[in-house]
Amino acid sequence: MKTDVFSTNRLRLCLRLFAYHYRHAPLQASAILLGIMLAVTLLIGVYATNENAKQSYGNVSELLSKQARLTITHFTEDTLDESIYFVLANAGFNTLASIEGIATDDQGRLWRVNSSDIIAAISNGTTQDAQSGGSVASVNIPLAELLNGQPKVLMSQSQLARIQKVTDQSQIITLNKTPLDIITIDDKWGLGSALLADISLAQPLLNMQGKLSYIAVFADDNTESDNQLISRLTDTLIQAGVDASKLHFATQTSEGESLNALTASFHLNLDAMSMLAFVVGLFIAYNGVRYSLMKRQKLLVQIMQQGLDRQSVLLALSIEIMILVFVGCVLGFIVGLQLSQWLQPMVALTLEQLYGAKLLPGNWQWQWFAQALALTLSAAFAACIPMLISLVNTPLAQGAQKQPQNKQFNLIHRRQFIIAVILLLLCTVAFAFTEQYRHSLALLGILVVAIPLLLPQCLHWIVNLLTPTLPKGLWRYAVAETKEIIAPLALAMMAILLALCANIAMNTLVGSFEITLKKWLDARLHADLYIQPNPNQIDALALLLANDPNVEAVYEQWKLDSTLSPIDTPQTHIPINLLSRDQLSLTETTVFKSITNEFWPGFFAGNSVMISEPLSIKYQLNIGDKVQLSQLQQTLVIGAIYYDYGNPKGEAMISQPLWQQSPLPAKPISLAVNYDGELTVLQNNISQALNLSSAYMYSQQRIKSEAITIFNKTFSITVVLNSLTLLVAAIGLFSACVMLTQARQAPLARLYALGISRKQLRLMVIVQMLLIVLLTCLLALPTGALLGYLLIHKVTLQAFGWSIAMIWDWAAYGQVVVIAITSCLLAVGLPLYWQTRKPLISSLQQEAL
Repeated sequence: MKTDVFSTNRLRLCLRLFAYHYRHAPLQASAILLGIMLAVTLLIGVYATNENAKQSYGNVSELLSKQARLTITHFTEDTLDESIYFVLANAGFNTLASIEGIATDDQGRLWRVNSSDIIAAISNGTTQDAQSGGSVASVNIPLAELLNGQPKVLMSQSQLARIQKVTDQSQIITLNKTPLDIITIDDKWGLGSALLADISLAQPLLNMQGKLSYIAVFADDNTESDNQLISRLTDTLIQAGVDASKLHFATQTSEGESLNALTASFHLNLDAMSMLAFVVGLFIAYNGVRYSLMKRQKLLVQIMQQGLDRQSVLLALSIEIMILVFVGCVLGFIVGLQLSQWLQPMVALTLEQLYGAKLLPGNWQWQWFAQALALTLSAAFAACIPMLISLVNTPLAQGAQKQPQNKQFNLIHRRQFIIAVILLLLCTVAFAFTEQYRHSLALLGILVVAIPLLLPQCLHWIVNLLTPTLPKGLWRYAVAETKEIIAPLALAMMAILLALCANIAMNTLVGSFEITLKKWLDARLHADLYIQPNPNQIDALALLLANDPNVEAVYEQWKLDSTLSPIDTPQTHIPINLLSRDQLSLTETTVFKSITNEFWPGFFAGNSVMISEPLSIKYQLNIGDKVQLSQLQQTLVIGAIYYDYGNPKGEAMISQPLWQQSPLPAKPISLAVNYDGELTVLQNNISQALNLSSAYMYSQQRIKSEAITIFNKTFSITVVLNSLTLLVAAIGLFSACVMLTQARQAPLARLYALGISRKQLRLMVIVQMLLIVLLTCLLALPTGALLGYLLIHKVTLQAFGWSIAMIWDWAAYGQVVVIAITSCLLAVGLPLYWQTRKPLISSLQQEAL
């Protein structure tokens, strides 16, 4: 019992000594906490954003209402007849009629308009009311005015705030030449960037009288299965004379799973970026821990010489690390949640643009903190335990003096280099066999770990090569002494290297993708104007264009949802978009990745099909494979694979004669026009004759600009995270430089005593730091380009099915190098200035400490 008390007292004494140490050296504790906080901040920020998005997919609800059990749409058309809704409502089904469409304001901007029977939506809103802690009735919505068709729309407060930042938007918006009053409601109701109108207003506004986009069906009996509910719906519609075979019933579970599948690559890329930032932050924290332990080496040996046992010292150091990790995690978790609130609108906008997915307001969970704490503690102890054991096992007879550690660090750096080379060789071999983007990302993660391990040894070799080439004197000494500061700066420079590599890789990917996309759009878009009216307006539009003497050519496109099944695995049903175009559009605008000899005759004869590259890669479909489409009875052979960067869903294309011979909709869904004259004249004529909004008419230039805009929004969050990672690394470099200048006070003071001026000392240290940073950049350029190559030709190709031509962006690379050098100058300048202004005697006294 006495032994236990004695051990507890010794442990308490050690902890008190370490607490006093940090009181006198707060910089060391700050460096450790800063690294952990930054690491956890980015990890939690992205993790919370991703988790809230994935939860939204599984809890997709109708606006102002609860989650629907299933939705009903038309198989081959974009709209439903509203009589189907009345049939189901009169039969006692709990349903909600909904319309979605696009409208334009008086400045030509596009707005997504959602509408429903608001009374029915509110009556079904019990689930969402409970989750949000309120009721729609309490939000001061003028229901009577909305139901009377008065021009009023609902908008979330955050959406109105966003548009008011960039425009002088008031509480009135004009859509399709109709002035509408804006009613703002709280963000918790999940409107996102949509406008919500009552169906009595939306039908004339969107020119959809008598039409619906879909019907939402709610479950009154939770014991009834989805198939049983669909069976009852089908029987009711058949009895009312409705052809239920043309309707598609989609369960909410399948919709959530499809959104998860579509967005999996997007979220995985965000996870990868957050983990990279986490690793960079851990480098900073580990650098702070190592510096703190090195500065306390003499103290640790002295307290063990005074009788404290090694076990108590080791346990106290472990408790110290756990306390620092816990405090850093708490701070990082709080800031990370705030970061998530900032990132979520960016992610929501991207997912709405690309996939039509709405993100609901998210809530944080304590499990996220537990996961971050466990991950950080594991990483911290994995990194620090070897050093702790080495310190505690230091011989007491020799440890009272500072031991030269260069040999030890040189040995560590050589071992790191050998490990890195082995990992690089293994990844080189493994990349040749990977076919799944998850495997490629895992290998990419191994490369990200291996690349910084190369740095310290490479720096040693380059400095050794440079030293003999310099004239004798101060500058040869400065370069030779650079080897002495490589070890204390190694971790900070490894973090900088990681951030630079990630920055260069992402710049390469984004720049290459943008150029590839522009070239593809130039080849794909051949008409002057593209028009996609309501299906019931196609005939009138075709007649109008035929009677216009300035119309030089009209091109047609057909499209519907379908499924594709390979003959080898007929049980596999792949959801696709089935398309067809006129012969000229197909032959002139399709950009092929691979094609069989004499493809066109067999294609127009109806014997073959062409598929998009994403469909080919995701499901491993190749030239010569036989497939069957759900609406066609015959078997088709894949004769060509074409590039496609505009659709997250796979596409298959058949010839116009085969489409018209099959039981498929005869009317095209869109027309493209070549026009000899001003396009605005043609657009005005169409708008006046058919009352068609300009939102359904796209000029070639408008399509290109909107495609690039969506592209920029898609990569905006990745660019933000990339910049934050570089910022984290720069902060780590500043922290390391502050600690390094403190450790070098005595050597610099001796040089000053030998006659070297303060100005020369400052210049010497700055040159040493710039040399290390420039050498790091020299290594970052090829390794970053290698990561970019793998991102383009492996990860992006496998995840999205996009072939991208790799473009070298030298201006972006130079910008990254300039940022690194600027960060270095700021990081070393301030602490060096503070250091060299101190009195000489105080610096020389450091040798006695």
